[in-house]
Amino acid sequence: MAEAISVSGPISGSDKTLRFETGKLALQSQGAVVASIGKTTVLVTANAAKSVRDGIDFFPLTVDVEERAYAAGKIPGSFFRREGRPSQQAILTCRLIDRPLRPAFPDGYRNETQIVVTVLGADQVNPHDVLAINASSAALMISGIPFDGPIGAVRVAYSQEGTWIPNPTFEEGDAGTFELVVAGRELDNGDVAIMMVEAGGTEKSFEFYANGAPKVSESVIAAGLEASKQWIKESIKLQRQLTASVIAAKGRIEPLSYTPVLDYSAEVYAAVERVATAKLQPAIRISLKKDRNAAIDEATAATVAELAGSAAAPGQFAGQEKQIKEAVRSLTKHLVRQRVIGENVRIDGRGPCDIRPLSAEVGLLNTAHGTGLFQRGETQVMNVVTLAMPRMNQMIDSITPTTEKRYMHDYNMPPWANGETGRVGSPKRREIGHGALAERAVFPVVPNQEQFAYTLRLVSEVMSSNGSTSMASVCASSLALMDAGVPIVAPVAGIAMGLIFEDGKYTALTDILGAEDAFGDMDFKVAGTSDAVTALQLDTKIDGIPSDVLASALQQAKRSEEHTSELQSQFRISYAVFCLK
Repeated sequence: MAEAISVSGPISGSDKTLRFETGKLALQSQGAVVASIGKTTVLVTANAAKSVRDGIDFFPLTVDVEERAYAAGKIPGSFFRREGRPSQQAILTCRLIDRPLRPAFPDGYRNETQIVVTVLGADQVNPHDVLAINASSAALMISGIPFDGPIGAVRVAYSQEGTWIPNPTFEEGDAGTFELVVAGRELDNGDVAIMMVEAGGTEKSFEFYANGAPKVSESVIAAGLEASKQWIKESIKLQRQLTASVIAAKGRIEPLSYTPVLDYSAEVYAAVERVATAKLQPAIRISLKKDRNAAIDEATAATVAELAGSAAAPGQFAGQEKQIKEAVRSLTKHLVRQRVIGENVRIDGRGPCDIRPLSAEVGLLNTAHGTGLFQRGETQVMNVVTLAMPRMNQMIDSITPTTEKRYMHDYNMPPWANGETGRVGSPKRREIGHGALAERAVFPVVPNQEQFAYTLRLVSEVMSSNGSTSMASVCASSLALMDAGVPIVAPVAGIAMGLIFEDGKYTALTDILGAEDAFGDMDFKVAGTSDAVTALQLDTKIDGIPSDVLASALQQAKRSEEHTSELQSQFRISYAVFCLK
């Protein structure tokens, strides 16, 4: 049997040890790493196709998480006594891994790439999700797959005493008020650029606040992001040690040969820039999404006709219609970004810190226990609350200590919310992720089952989408819960922030549109009450973001949240007066 190559190192500030091992299991995999903290163990494999599939116009990265019941010494509870579809936790872990890794692959790399996480051991003490992020990066580092790593990740819990605990156990996390999952890369100057953040308050956070625990404000989170860098560096250092050990034992890691796929040539872009700029300038100034998209489509069609021509009269770039369309999209992105940087004016005419008009309504459905309709610009979400007796708590058959849920939040976004056609039915990974984010944002303000003896299910129905439907779901949830008479601690508001990085300058955008999300460099969602943050999620498309830039964006988001929360509070007062009458 092959001899394993292993490295390990202590996690500072704790009694835990992080361990990576390769060379013993999954020998035919291009990259395979077994990682462990305590007795929680994951096997991560990384493999890529040798060539690009025909017709691929995106990077086909797939992350799968296989939760084995034997890892926790259990037999699956299903009729067949075998693992079936991925659990919600597995899907959320897939997304948690994908988000920081995807930006680290080179532009033009289109080979199908798959990362598979198999949970081999779940000790019911240490979570496996953040361990899997680090192991996935390590597997890519020794695979030869083009990857600008390593990427390190850590979970930190904010204790009731006001300290950050690295890689907390399940028990330590529950005893704290807030948890941050942070992933990043180390820069040449030794600093860490943040690639991804996922965070939320704990179930008892507001109970702990009432007993004197320090509240988690924007400044506390900024300090947590800074503190996390130490443990991210430790993971990165260990991954580099593993890579060096593999090279020392087996020789040079052979890099995967690939041919970069270009969406268009420099000649096509130059021609598009010359022909389409004048056509696109008025189009990107149209506020309404439908009208703007129609104008851009019209400009694109005119550009294609002028440059590609027709069968009867071929143009300079005949047969390259697809390249021309991609070049038009890139030019549109460039023009939108330049307008923001140069003129401080966004697509719909707002300034960087302005939010769109808000409106709220409750009591829409007579048969529901509670409903809330929230609209911000063209984004509209209706949330519906259903109450039931505690016996309706959801039973969870998992490999973690969680066995049931009393608060559930589902999110649905049909294709017609964007005026499109498409598949409807079972939720996609994106919908599961958005529902989990909204659930995490609102759950801390929901009373416990001893105080309010009901099971709660909230469903967010996206009626119209143009930017941050997940944060609109948070706002609609607060309205629906108050409409249902649930005694929440305080209303929760949420906002999505964007970022444009050009010429060394970072410009933060408040309340981003869908197009600003697509054309920007960051999607940063923050939710909270008037005095405490309850959830946060960040994704970036660039090589990380300095923590001081994120801290500034947090403060900008707080001002917008306060405006939305004021609207919700006005409803709460009005509703209380109505009940008294």
